[in-house]
Amino acid sequence: MKELLGTIRPALVSLIVFTVLCGLVYPAAMIGVGKAVPHPAPSELVGQPFDDPGYFWARPSAISYNAMTSSGVNQGPTGFVDDKGTIGPNKALVEAVAGRIQALRDADPGNTAKVPVDLVTASSSGLDPDISPAAAHYQAPRIARLRNTSVDKVKEIIDRNTSERTLGVLGERRVNVVRLNKALDEEVARPKS
Repeated sequence: MKELLGTIRPALVSLIVFTVLCGLVYPAAMIGVGKAVPHPAPSELVGQPFDDPGYFWARPSAISYNAMTSSGVNQGPTGFVDDKGTIGPNKALVEAVAGRIQALRDADPGNTAKVPVDLVTASSSGLDPDISPAAAHYQAPRIARLRNTSVDKVKEIIDRNTSERTLGVLGERRVNVVRLNKALDEEVARPKS
């Protein structure tokens, strides 16, 4: 019996200590830090829909940027296996990407550059607020034309709003679309509706 109590006692003490730490102390500390530390507006943390051609467009979202329904929603490139075992393309994804490419081409008919993949595929969560610098630069001619400014001016704004890799090694360079559009409005006249 003494051996049993010697084995159970550390487990019970650990259970109680970690319940208090993880269930009470940690959540209270995070709430306190959240209230004390200034942080960006929530709209900068979650992707937002922009459909006005005078603004930079974010990545598509399969969930309409609704944080309540965030989940892995990106479609894969393969859609079926036929009776011979041949893997075929995901037709729904192919059609969705083609439609998004056409929308980009329609918004800027003179732009014949290759469309960056992040402008035509949704992020895994559907909430990504960032696009690649290439995706922002792809949109620069349209923005410049609609705002009556130079492409160089728009690219300068993009470059100033490009974030480097976290700690120099994690992730990729990225541009927060909400911040970029705010900076654009501050520096260049808004497009006429």
